[in-house]
Amino acid sequence: MPHIDSDIKLDFKDVLLRPKRSTLKSRSEVDLTRSFSFRNSKQMYTGIPIIAANMDTVGTFEMAKVLCKFSLFTAIHKHYSLQQWKEFASQNPECLEHLAASSGTGSSDFEQLEQILEALPQVKYICLDVANGYSEHFVEFVKDVRKRFPEHTIMAG
Repeated sequence: MPHIDSDIKLDFKDVLLRPKRSTLKSRSEVDLTRSFSFRNSKQMYTGIPIIAANMDTVGTFEMAKVLCKFSLFTAIHKHYSLQQWKEFASQNPECLEHLAASSGTGSSDFEQLEQILEALPQVKYICLDVANGYSEHFVEFVKDVRKRFPEHTIMAG
């Protein structure tokens, strides 16, 4: 039986984040750099926490080339072949620390993820993205990926 959640829900049009006064004289003085320590992978990430989504028109190698110049992150879409990954990595090794390899939950997706991460050990982030992240199948898939890649940071939803 479905669960009906009757709590009040808010979204962006219901909430105003009121800015406070600042001692900064210019927006150019703002530093957006943050450091994160990831619980499961034990990795640290320092950078600007902006991620280009893994959609096939956004999470591209072309996008990654531009964003990595600013230490911004790109979740690369899952449709690139292993050969395309290798070509990108050989031409842009400085970008690999700012990338996540994306995967769906199918067995062929998992195999491709394994091939990419084995070929390019500099890629330390995994993006698992499905339309129904609440499904038991997805939860089990995340567990399988964690077991296979304990040193990687996983973004899942």
